[in-house]
Amino acid sequence: MTQRSAFVLKVRPEQIDEYIEEHRAVWPELLEALTAAGIRNYSIFRAGNEVFGYFESDDLEAAGRFLAAQDVNSRWQDHMAGLLEERVPDGGPPPLQEIFRLD
Repeated sequence: MTQRSAFVLKVRPEQIDEYIEEHRAVWPELLEALTAAGIRNYSIFRAGNEVFGYFESDDLEAAGRFLAAQDVNSRWQDHMAGLLEERVPDGGPPPLQEIFRLD
């Protein structure tokens, strides 16, 4: 069964343009790692300096463990840390609680 995950991050207001630019050119090796982790349908949306991310996987826990072990993921989180109000853990951002679902 497909599992869904969503998160919210706060980007430093003065860094929002750079955050957007970085996501227009996500490193190919990070995209490969996300795919290898089984992550799909990944989108990020913006409201002011907050961003909302959504993705799907068949096993979110396994995907998180896989990404936490990938050097490219740690390097990406380090690279993006200065743009965010809080650094994202290597295992991924804290997920939002799902309160409604229409399939």
